[in-house]
Amino acid sequence: MPEIAEVARIVHFLNKRLVGKTIASASAIDDSSVFGKVGTSGKEVEEALKGRTVISAGNQGKYFWITLDKPPHLVMHFGMTGWVHINGEKTAYTNYYKKMKESDIAQWPPKFWKFHISTTDKEPVEVAFTDARRFGRVRLVNCPGESIRKYSPLVENGPDPVVDKNIFTEEYLRSKIKSRHVPIKALLLDQTVISGIGNWVADETLYQSKIHPEQYSDTFGDKEIARLHEAICYVCQLAVDKLGDSNEFPEHWLFNHRWGKGDKGSSPKLPNGEKLAFITVGGRTSCYAPGVQKKTGAVAASARIEPVKSESGKAKPAKGKPVKTEPKEKEDDDEKEAVEEIKPKRSRKQSTEVKEELEESDVGSPPAKKRRGKVAVAKSKSTPIKKEIKGVVEEDSGRRRSSRLRK
Repeated sequence: MPEIAEVARIVHFLNKRLVGKTIASASAIDDSSVFGKVGTSGKEVEEALKGRTVISAGNQGKYFWITLDKPPHLVMHFGMTGWVHINGEKTAYTNYYKKMKESDIAQWPPKFWKFHISTTDKEPVEVAFTDARRFGRVRLVNCPGESIRKYSPLVENGPDPVVDKNIFTEEYLRSKIKSRHVPIKALLLDQTVISGIGNWVADETLYQSKIHPEQYSDTFGDKEIARLHEAICYVCQLAVDKLGDSNEFPEHWLFNHRWGKGDKGSSPKLPNGEKLAFITVGGRTSCYAPGVQKKTGAVAASARIEPVKSESGKAKPAKGKPVKTEPKEKEDDDEKEAVEEIKPKRSRKQSTEVKEELEESDVGSPPAKKRRGKVAVAKSKSTPIKKEIKGVVEEDSGRRRSSRLRK
């Protein structure tokens, strides 16, 4: 899912190409999820955009918006695979375009578009919002443009560590940490506390501040909280400055070494020699360095240890018995919906289609984990066979019983 840096990247391009332009035409698909679940429709979005001039573009954490010369204004959230494309501009990353065919790159509007607009310029600027998985959200907010952050959904979210430096202070973070009794990783992911921090940003800030992800928030001292605040500001600011381009992130960052969990041949260490491990707490998997991130207080007793990678890249059993994970802490509504939709088993064909969609559309996220479609298929195929064998046995038993009765 796109986080604070990826959203800031898109706002950068919107300010560069769209702000100050007048929208000549707008087209939107009447998607019941992307538009409908936030109380609007494709037709209403079209009507709100046509003929309007774009005054500004902004962001707060995982949300971003464009304000127009007249309300309502557009507020957007990428969900899991949403993105904004500008015709002729590479708004995504180099690796994303490498995976695409030249014909797909040249196609306009792009695949999986939900709405697209064109400006009145002699050489029109064309912008499109895409989302293959349909967990993104596009809504209309009827308020003065300069007050958009005082209205829902932005007002319910916490401060952005980059945009709201005067609000996201060490004192603010301390008050939130001390008032809650949850694993610190779960608190960082709570968008009502801090806007924009997702899984990889949370893990990076915890590593940089040498804090264990499952330690309870109200067990930290002032020095540890100061380190965490400094790490959050450092990681978020640098990631935004680099416009979310991970190729520009420092080599010593955890980000560059966290994606190979369980993969054969993947590196089990950071450049400094520290080994990596994975733990599930609060329903989320965390990557951390046990040798650096020590426990200094009470931890969540229900955390589940993931297999730790060996030198060969193979996963080896973690010490101790895994235990049940505690219920998930509050997370984005879009993530909750995504989890619910992913749960049902898919056929082999459906799994392949989803994999292809993700490869073509996951422009704002790191490499996706492999799905377990094949396992699900194998189980579903074995069920009829078992039933058939059971039926034959029962039928045969019945014949034997009736034969004995005749005798």
